[in-house]
Amino acid sequence: MDLLALADFNLVARHGGFGRAARETGRPKATLSRRVADLESGLNLRLFERGARALKLTEEGRALYERTAVLLTELDETAAAIASGGDTPRGSLRVSAPLLFSQAAMGKLAARFALRHREIRLEVTSEDRAVDMVEEGYDLVIRVNPDPDARLVGRIFMRDRLVMVASPSLPRPAGKSPVPAVVRGAGAGGQTASWELTGPSGKKRIAVQPVLHLSSLFMVRDAVRAGVGAARLPLSLVTPDLVAGKLVHWGDVDGPEIALWALYPSRRLLSTRVSTFMDFLKEAFPTGSPGELASFID
Repeated sequence: MDLLALADFNLVARHGGFGRAARETGRPKATLSRRVADLESGLNLRLFERGARALKLTEEGRALYERTAVLLTELDETAAAIASGGDTPRGSLRVSAPLLFSQAAMGKLAARFALRHREIRLEVTSEDRAVDMVEEGYDLVIRVNPDPDARLVGRIFMRDRLVMVASPSLPRPAGKSPVPAVVRGAGAGGQTASWELTGPSGKKRIAVQPVLHLSSLFMVRDAVRAGVGAARLPLSLVTPDLVAGKLVHWGDVDGPEIALWALYPSRRLLSTRVSTFMDFLKEAFPTGSPGELASFID
């Protein structure tokens, strides 16, 4: 197989078209088109569906792209490392991270990583959706309690849990009267609900009535600080306020723990950039406790 033709096919697949790939790389569009046509002829496969306005990978084209994109990147990295006379990680590293973790810690983490590894161009995108790593060109993703995926491998680097907290000015629940609550996301008006908590005396349920719906957990925390109502929040997010006495702990929320995973595509050869970032996360969170993440929060 012609590696140059394969590399040009990957360029076109990654950028979503011959014209865009040509503009981004400075390569002649005609050359890219010819190389891809030669590859299709040599494999006796159609790799792209060519429409009037759109270019889409065929099923065979997608399979070829998924299996070769990483290998070509690793070949480039190996050649660059040999040419430079060492194994210093270099090149671009694209990371997708959830919104809360990004707001709490990623700015400081990214700065420290960039200062230590100046040959790596780090790019972090903050979003809560489950991105397609291969299709969207990510090297590593950070996910909260991800569903099992045979295409990805990785490890947990942080564990957290939900706690119910409130301002010291908010009276603790007495009897069956609902407690005003601040919740994340949209809800059905102010319908009464109940939250199950665990504590030294066992499990108990607290009736709550949502009075405020907010889209960000940082916004929820700030509203709770102001005394509007109680809320369920990650322990890492509220630890500084609990220590300072700005919030009080009403109990642990009954339910599964919050696990943050660092994941990358399953393959035999692991990029040195990804392994370097994984080691960096382990160094930043050696025990993976909520208190270590809390230390990043202002």
